[in-house]
Amino acid sequence: MLLRQISGQLARLKDQFDVDLRVRAIATSKRMLLSDRPIELDGWRDVLAENGEALDLDRLVAHVHADHLPHAALIDCTASDDVAHRYEEWLARGIHVITPNKRANASDMSYYRLLRAANRAIGAHYLYETTVGAALPIIQTLRDLVQTGDEISEIEGILSGTLSYLFNSFDGTRPFSTLVAHARALGYTEPDPRDDLSGMDVARKIVILAREMGVSIEMTDVDVGSLVPEALQLGDVAEFLASLPQHDAEMEGRRRDAAADAKVLRFVGRVTRDGQASVGLRAYATDHPFARVQLTDNIVLFRTSRYRENPLVVQGPGAGREVTAAGVFADLLRLASYLGAVI
Repeated sequence: MLLRQISGQLARLKDQFDVDLRVRAIATSKRMLLSDRPIELDGWRDVLAENGEALDLDRLVAHVHADHLPHAALIDCTASDDVAHRYEEWLARGIHVITPNKRANASDMSYYRLLRAANRAIGAHYLYETTVGAALPIIQTLRDLVQTGDEISEIEGILSGTLSYLFNSFDGTRPFSTLVAHARALGYTEPDPRDDLSGMDVARKIVILAREMGVSIEMTDVDVGSLVPEALQLGDVAEFLASLPQHDAEMEGRRRDAAADAKVLRFVGRVTRDGQASVGLRAYATDHPFARVQLTDNIVLFRTSRYRENPLVVQGPGAGREVTAAGVFADLLRLASYLGAVI
């Protein structure tokens, strides 16, 4: 999706803004395609299948970081820990890094500090807006607040498009297990829905936001309220889906308790200035902004010195390949602007 979006804009960017983007390497988890000339993006899958070779990440990086080219950027669209732990090395070599991969910024604080130090010392840019909220300007908004001296007291938000969809749909007409299976069939969940229901993805995003606001926390500091029943944490996906209906009554009870108080359930992450961080299911009044989200919307509330009585809200689609790709593309164009392009 990202390569398709870039392909559709290459000519316009060159003609109107003199921005010359050249894709010289493409890699999957197993194969890579290296080219001295810009790769024809419309048919890259066929070319990779025909002319690709076994993945060698060191060779790919050396190829992209050629002496005769003014700038090199690597875009990591994986969810790999191994790839994320190469960022510091790449930044130290002067290679710009763009990524929606949350693993680096939510890893241990020592590595996070290495990333920030490499970013500052070498001058290579590290862009990761899409690690939280897909293409929504959540990271940039937070950074603007911090850099202009606003004091942030709390950040609270619905940060999973999958869990947003599930609880927007959970109105008592269908069992929760049916909604999970339906969301999986639509492609809204990970292949194993427990990866979404565990809350760990939201916890990583909370850690990222906490660190952006200047709070030093680790993943282990986040109190995570998983929605995966303890008895179903192990076993394959088919077994999990087959057994999940046994726990529908518990989820329906929580929904009814909330409804009795004129509230709805939402899966929310929260972090405060003093480092209190949590992720879990909470009930909100029907006039609360969290109760009014739609489909796979993400929403974040910033409570600050300037926005104390009326929190600053960022809301919009927070999941999907197209919007996430658009966010990564926007980071690429932001990089071009930092390097001197007038876009």
